[in-house]
Amino acid sequence: MEMQLWHYIVIILVLVIVSLVIMKLKQKNFSSEVNKLIQYLGGKDNIVNAEVNMSRFKVILKDVSIVNKDGITSLGAQGIVEIDNTLKIIFGKDAKQLKKYIDDMM
Repeated sequence: MEMQLWHYIVIILVLVIVSLVIMKLKQKNFSSEVNKLIQYLGGKDNIVNAEVNMSRFKVILKDVSIVNKDGITSLGAQGIVEIDNTLKIIFGKDAKQLKKYIDDMM
């Protein structure tokens, strides 16, 4: 009986470790995606302000003409609306996390 309990404990520990590794890998991938997004937006110097409104990521830029919209779409954007020097990008549930990463980088 005790031997069985130890087996269960070992299995649970292995599952927890695997889960933590997967979460860490996803976080690294997300960080690299944010770096790509900043590049596609024309770099840090091109971003004046960034805001989040539910699933939309709103970015005010110095120069919208240097933005790579196809690149942004390849990152999972479901839509991009351009109004003057502002882009509204629909990213869904990841929009808030994107804003946090961009704030940390700037």
